[in-house]
Amino acid sequence: MKIWAVANQKGGVGKTTTTVSLGGLLAEQGQRVLLVDIDPQGSLTAYFAYDPENIQTSSLNLFNADKITRTQVNGLIRETSMPGLSLLPASIGLSTIERKASQEGMGLKLNKALNQVWQDFDYVIIDSPPVLGALMINALAACEHLLVPVQTEFLALKGMDRMLRTVAMVTKSLKKQLPHTVIPTMFDKRTKASVVSLESLRQDHPQKTWSSVIPVDTRFRDASRHSMPPSQYDNQSHGVHAYRELLKSLLGDAQQKEALLTPNESIVRVAAYG
Repeated sequence: MKIWAVANQKGGVGKTTTTVSLGGLLAEQGQRVLLVDIDPQGSLTAYFAYDPENIQTSSLNLFNADKITRTQVNGLIRETSMPGLSLLPASIGLSTIERKASQEGMGLKLNKALNQVWQDFDYVIIDSPPVLGALMINALAACEHLLVPVQTEFLALKGMDRMLRTVAMVTKSLKKQLPHTVIPTMFDKRTKASVVSLESLRQDHPQKTWSSVIPVDTRFRDASRHSMPPSQYDNQSHGVHAYRELLKSLLGDAQQKEALLTPNESIVRVAAYG
């Protein structure tokens, strides 16, 4: 099972759209995909027509549990409109978790929960809150690859720099390497602001910024109104085409990294999660 986290400390940059789009495309390929919402705002949960204000069971149950079991995790997972694509929803009660941030083991709750369903899914994609705290730390601790959507406008670029400093600080504390990919989103080639921001992004972060862009596409909004992944709603839209190219890039990078593992490293990885 591969675990990706989508995070940025600035809201409104396309985190949920990225999570749903990549999840839908993976499910389209026959992969078993779990989308995990740990944002108290519950945008991913609401996308699939569940109400984060009134939902009875959610990822909050995992953070409040003394012991996490496979039965418990499976009991929280919901189906979506797309076969092969499942959802672990959020509730607004997640906002209370920050009060428990100092409790021992709180930063590894999500990691422990996902270990319980390791054999049930091929991919997990975590939609994280735009705030540095216990919930984002859980996402960073659990994932193998971080995706950082960045809207191509000046204020978003400043927020991304803050996010990358956070990643460096947290991964140093966790003593782990965390590859990350910066994804330029909401790009509009007709505006100077988008063009200049993209140039700045690629100049400042040439090694980590994806080579293409996610364009502005009204079909994303239409898909969300129907609670469907964009590829299920309109498989030929410009936005879906862009996310398909992004997915190819991410999968290619993952395969290259796996190829670099020594046989002993591969055995250790399997043993750790088997």
